[in-house]
Amino acid sequence: GRTIRGTKKKERKQTPQGRDGRTIRGKKERKKTDNPREGREDGPLPSCREEFFWLSGHEGSHPTMRCRLLRSSCLLQRLHTRPQRPLSSKVVGSASEAVADVPAGATLLVGGFGLSGVPENLITALRDRACGGLTVVSSNVGTSERGLGLLFQTRQIAKVVSAYVGENDAFEQQFLNGEIEVELVPMGTLAERMRAAGAGIPAFFTKTGAGTWHHLGGMPQRYAPDGSRAVVQASEPKPSRAFAVPGGGGGETAEYVMEEALGGDFALVKAWKADTEGNLVYRKTARNHNPAIATAGRVTIAEVEEVVAAGELDPDEVHTPGIYVDRVVQGERMGVIERLTLADDPSTSTFSPRTKPADALRERIVKRAALELRDGDYVNLGIGMPTLISDYVPGGVSVTLQAENGMLGAGPFPLRGAEDCDLINAGKQTVTALPGASFFSADTSFAMIRGGHCDVTVLGTMEVAANGDMANYLIPGKLVKGMGGAMDLVSSGSKVIVTMEHTDRKGNPKVLPRCTLPLTGQRVVSLIITEKAVFEVKPDGAGLLLAEVGEGETVESVRAATAADFDVSDALRPMRQ
Repeated sequence: GRTIRGTKKKERKQTPQGRDGRTIRGKKERKKTDNPREGREDGPLPSCREEFFWLSGHEGSHPTMRCRLLRSSCLLQRLHTRPQRPLSSKVVGSASEAVADVPAGATLLVGGFGLSGVPENLITALRDRACGGLTVVSSNVGTSERGLGLLFQTRQIAKVVSAYVGENDAFEQQFLNGEIEVELVPMGTLAERMRAAGAGIPAFFTKTGAGTWHHLGGMPQRYAPDGSRAVVQASEPKPSRAFAVPGGGGGETAEYVMEEALGGDFALVKAWKADTEGNLVYRKTARNHNPAIATAGRVTIAEVEEVVAAGELDPDEVHTPGIYVDRVVQGERMGVIERLTLADDPSTSTFSPRTKPADALRERIVKRAALELRDGDYVNLGIGMPTLISDYVPGGVSVTLQAENGMLGAGPFPLRGAEDCDLINAGKQTVTALPGASFFSADTSFAMIRGGHCDVTVLGTMEVAANGDMANYLIPGKLVKGMGGAMDLVSSGSKVIVTMEHTDRKGNPKVLPRCTLPLTGQRVVSLIITEKAVFEVKPDGAGLLLAEVGEGETVESVRAATAADFDVSDALRPMRQ
């Protein structure tokens, strides 16, 4: 007998009642029909029993379910007839307006990989505001002239949290001169820390970096400003714990490092398109770290190339839902390509084995490494020499290249005119996408890696030890590159192949009894390939086995150039090509 709110007193007496005795909203008597939805525009809503009977096709269901169904039905009808709410006010007029409230000392999370997917217009607006003392969290720090390099030019950055910093000379000098504090973090760990912040997860455990300075502490974070390059601040040890290895099956355990979530005051991301509700769509590998970063800022500002009205984006194609985004600003498309590499223009590549003797030796190394790939393998190729391997995969062997910046199915370099600034590999070179390729975020990419879904990883290194340790990212006080994704890759359980020149530029051995530089991983290398030899690393780091010798080399010449001791295989043979 309840009266539904919203009817006038004069109308209540004329309002029909449902079978359960409740007064139903509406003015005209509904024509009886077997379907209670018929005539709804001209008649009242059906009773609970009628509605449920029509939806389920039978009587006798629980009364609570019947009431829920009716309430949902009534709500949907109101929503469909309610006027659409006004458009969101998330779109702002300029990049300067978008960052107007960023204060000095703020923590900024900044998207991008190399110069792809970088919010350049927002960074420029921050430079013009001259707010200093910033803490910047980003997978990389741009170059001296582009990306975050603009803020290093004006010395607005006080602290950097990053994975790879090797392309920015201005940053490197400020760090070595004691002007800024730096926290180097494995790229996959960095992506997951930001994703965790956006998901409300305070901490997690990962195998990445276990046993290295990243785990045990001692990583230089600040040098003395007097030019001595003495370390005045180093990283603290991180908590760790032994866990059973997921999917191990044999009761194997390993040490896992605890990592805390990493959020920020402001998140600056770059997307391709946005609507007025803040929904974002990214393009190809320009997606990279942007989706995770978009979730992790207290205020998220999206720079986009195109803004459309709400409803024009296909909801099924939205990558970042508008709930994460606070401001949207349309900015000029920069179209910057950091390393233009074209298949039909040799001048765009510095690799020339026909004219450079050093490159001829490198070609020998990558040709041999390509023979380790098997049909159907998923392969990650590190930057530098390993990226060349894709050109030497044997005929009849089909592999899928995984790029840590968010791509499966990377193809050859493009022809001139077909290059795309939003389609690059982990070495920032322009590439193409093979049929069946896919794009995804960097945090998803490293989930593939950590989860053991890549079969083979090929990396360069500065040192490798007889037990399979490797070091490839830092010379304290001299060279600061950052580990990038290498720590994630070598801890993934995939087959790790090291490709490198046998000695450094001074002729010093790089295959050592023990690494002298900070480790990238402990006992992670399976195979070492140089121009002089191929070494297999024995199980459990028990030493090296010389399996092949290079052209013009002997066991004795290899021993003379190798600091580590090794055994010689009974099946020793010339290096395969």
